[in-house]
Amino acid sequence: MTQGPGAPAAAHPGRPAAAVTASPGIWNIANVLTMVRLLLVPVFVTLLFADGGHDPKWRSVAWASFAIAMITDLFDGELARRKGLVTDFGKIADPIADKAIMGAALIGLSVLGDLPWWITVVILARELGITLMRFWVIRFGVIPASRGGKIKTLTQGIAVGMYVLALTDWLATARAVLMGVAVLLTVGTALDYVGQALRLRREGLAAQRPRG
Repeated sequence: MTQGPGAPAAAHPGRPAAAVTASPGIWNIANVLTMVRLLLVPVFVTLLFADGGHDPKWRSVAWASFAIAMITDLFDGELARRKGLVTDFGKIADPIADKAIMGAALIGLSVLGDLPWWITVVILARELGITLMRFWVIRFGVIPASRGGKIKTLTQGIAVGMYVLALTDWLATARAVLMGVAVLLTVGTALDYVGQALRLRREGLAAQRPRG
């Protein structure tokens, strides 16, 4: 019997109708927030270097754009998971957007002479290294984000944001201390992820060995 225009769509053979669900489209609120964060990267860089890069007013505006980007980072992933809006685009674009805005801030601040290059190198090398390591062991399983990793990300964001602002006196000292904590968390969580990756690979290889 042919269905009329108003009839419900037929279920797949052998599958309950309730199990047939449409996958979320690329244009959803979580992906839009990720796109906004990507678009904010060139805006942030332009504002950071405006008028020579050391004008307190422009630095405050640059901080505002950086803060907005960090706020979208807090919400897009959570929205995607809670509302069933996880897409392949989001899985790829979200970490790219995270690293792009943070990398732009670190490199920009080092170019301006406000942040030592060794800090930028340590943080960026860690992010790149952990990303490559995840791909290295992905056939054995996924390394989940740890609580320490989330604290590291939050600490980095606050510390870098404070460096974007033209702070002086005790506030400048406070941001240096916070950045020191962020670097320690960066290295510590990296070692933890390396341990997880090696254990995951070892267990995966053991499971693949033929049992005699």
